[in-house]
Amino acid sequence: MQALSAAAKKGLGDPALAELVIIRASQLNHCAFCLDMHLKLARRQGIDEDRIQLLNAWEETGELYSEREMAALALTEAVTVLTGSTSRTKSGAGVPDEVYERAAKHFDEGQLAHLIGLITVINGWNRLMVSRRIPAGSTQW
Repeated sequence: MQALSAAAKKGLGDPALAELVIIRASQLNHCAFCLDMHLKLARRQGIDEDRIQLLNAWEETGELYSEREMAALALTEAVTVLTGSTSRTKSGAGVPDEVYERAAKHFDEGQLAHLIGLITVINGWNRLMVSRRIPAGSTQW
């Protein structure tokens, strides 16, 4: 999982975007361990505090996030919460077509694969840490 995470981040080529995606998925999955770790990493990278604090309401923030970032965040939410969507795909389930197409406008095929890989691996980490009851602050720096 560490290798997949590193490869996905490298292939995406935007460390700030990677952290925003990771934080948003971790918010949705209620993973305190991952939130604690990645909020600290985001701050160390110099990501603006408003962008970190308002991530939970990214759709409502006006121009705080770029169109590319918002497309990635929408895809993050759709992949993280695969059920309950009012929008459907042509096949009837999964990531809504409009969400995927929005992301595909901002990411080439390789970047999109890395983005989906990153979303997938953080969801795996979230599930692992929540299931194991690993508390926030357990990260050794």
